[in-house]
Amino acid sequence: MSPSDRLRNVRAELKSLFLERETVIDGLLIALMSQKHVLLLGPPGTAKSMLARALTERLEGAKLFEWLLTKFTTPEELFGPPSLPALESGRYERILDGKLPEAEVAFLDEVFKANSAILNALLALLAERKFHQGTQAIASPLETTIAASNELPDEDELGALYDRFLLRFTVNYIEDEQKFEALLRASVPPPPVTRLNPLDLAALRKDCSTTTVTDSVLADLVRLRRDLSVEGIIASDRRWRQSLDILRASAVLEGRQVVQRTDLKWLAHVLWNDPEERPKVVVTMNGLMGREEEEAQKIRFQAKEIHAYASREWPDSSSNARAVLEAHTKLEDLRRRVERLSNEAKRDKRDPGSLVQLQHDIISMQSELLGSMN
Repeated sequence: MSPSDRLRNVRAELKSLFLERETVIDGLLIALMSQKHVLLLGPPGTAKSMLARALTERLEGAKLFEWLLTKFTTPEELFGPPSLPALESGRYERILDGKLPEAEVAFLDEVFKANSAILNALLALLAERKFHQGTQAIASPLETTIAASNELPDEDELGALYDRFLLRFTVNYIEDEQKFEALLRASVPPPPVTRLNPLDLAALRKDCSTTTVTDSVLADLVRLRRDLSVEGIIASDRRWRQSLDILRASAVLEGRQVVQRTDLKWLAHVLWNDPEERPKVVVTMNGLMGREEEEAQKIRFQAKEIHAYASREWPDSSSNARAVLEAHTKLEDLRRRVERLSNEAKRDKRDPGSLVQLQHDIISMQSELLGSMN
């Protein structure tokens, strides 16, 4: 079985276990492939920790570190107690066995309760995958961190920690009554059937690194950034840059090696700072998605107006010829605009059918007008 096949099986297994969590599950797999961190915002009892455990169970040989943070949490709880032999030798080192720096997956509940005593070490671990042990920086195998919170941070010093979580999801209780009933009837979940091993992850990440982001998608990102700034929603340059990794991983998750415009939907979980901003991000993105169709409709309307103007009764053949030639030139400009839109759609693996038809319609208008000169 190929790494892609195993990824699809893991995805299907998780979605069969967790109801109304399809988007979050895909987000966790995308975060895993892109080695990014995830924040789940929502009340207790919404299966956040269960998701972290289920994901870890499907990673062969992976260790999960799970901890509930409070304002009294000490560095020893996350990073291990000081080593007495090291202290006797004049070194300050920690015993890391079973602690966060040795885990492949971390689940940090109430993450914004982190205090200043652990904040710097936690930030370095999340950003660099390194833990400073005495005078050395030890590499951590941390693949992804899943953090949970009931609320956003309200202290400035936690802003850097908040920014470490590229993907952010709001998680609520199950809404659909049939799915809620299915939850009540659910028995003990079966053990995982499929596991991803380290070689699988390496292969998937290699696929991500070679996945193409087209010029068309980059142009969409530029427009989206501009439109969001008008709405007062500003994301850092680093967040925009890292979002490319999310888009590539999304394409690989869907079995593609080219990022499509449809992959941009994940930016609805990347670009907001406050959950209240998310609807604005979604509306702005939907406007971007529909811009191509909107432009095509405008072109169609313009073409019909030009055709109608040139097709009117003219006082003499000379006036008719000038009007037809002028209309033909304008229609050709419109046809070329449609052709560019069609080529962009093909590059993004989108169906260009309606755009191709519009090109044919404009060519027919040109032929009809030229025929009227004979």
